[in-house]
Amino acid sequence: MQQRHLNRYKYFQELANTAREYYINYLQQYISITPYSRVLEIGCGEGGNLLPFAELECYVKGIDISQTRIEQAKDFFEEEKQRGIFICQNFINTPIPQSDNERFDIILIHDVIEHIEPQYKQAFISHIKHYINPKGIIFFGFPAWQNPFGGHQQITRGLVSKLPFIHLLPNPIYQGLLKLSNIPQNAIDELMSIKRSRMPIEKFENLISVENFSIINRSLWFINPHYKQKFGLKPRQVWKWASYIPYFRNYYTTSAFYILRT
Repeated sequence: MQQRHLNRYKYFQELANTAREYYINYLQQYISITPYSRVLEIGCGEGGNLLPFAELECYVKGIDISQTRIEQAKDFFEEEKQRGIFICQNFINTPIPQSDNERFDIILIHDVIEHIEPQYKQAFISHIKHYINPKGIIFFGFPAWQNPFGGHQQITRGLVSKLPFIHLLPNPIYQGLLKLSNIPQNAIDELMSIKRSRMPIEKFENLISVENFSIINRSLWFINPHYKQKFGLKPRQVWKWASYIPYFRNYYTTSAFYILRT
């Protein structure tokens, strides 16, 4: 397990740095970000992605299912002397906004959709439509399932945390390997949930097409922008021609960025 998964404030800062350097500029190509902007992050964790927006004086709100992460977000924002609203709730169960003043100009959903169990994905994506302003944009970012560490095995410890593509093994073999490596059962359960909830690029695009979202931009990354913070690697996009090869592109896409509109 990497140190950043144990030191959550360090992880918070790394996420904020990536958001400052990549997400802000990426989003500003499609929408103006001003002190009047309202920004929502679904699955906000400790809130690192939201910090740069708060620094630009946007109204920021984060929702996460983990009470621990929400408390950390509140503490970290207080330490950074920034304002943000953080709520512990399952997004699917949140009430539908009743006015435009309750909706958002920008919605961030980063490294979340691949964690949502298959039977809830469509309801999750459908519910987003209630929260976005008519001219707003939605940013999705997620690792393509078949990429070397698309199973999130790096969150474990020992040798299995460094083995690429092992999440593609058949379930009994993968689970057996994790048990032989003395991975705690709660971590095994999380990894098997991610395996069930896998998110290839083609599956994601099918999900959003059902809800009639328009793809304004798709950027596939061979070297995830966040790897600059994690490993000191220079981010690099997938070659344009390679981004159009169905199924195979999942094996070399470490992160897929989408800008959507309703």
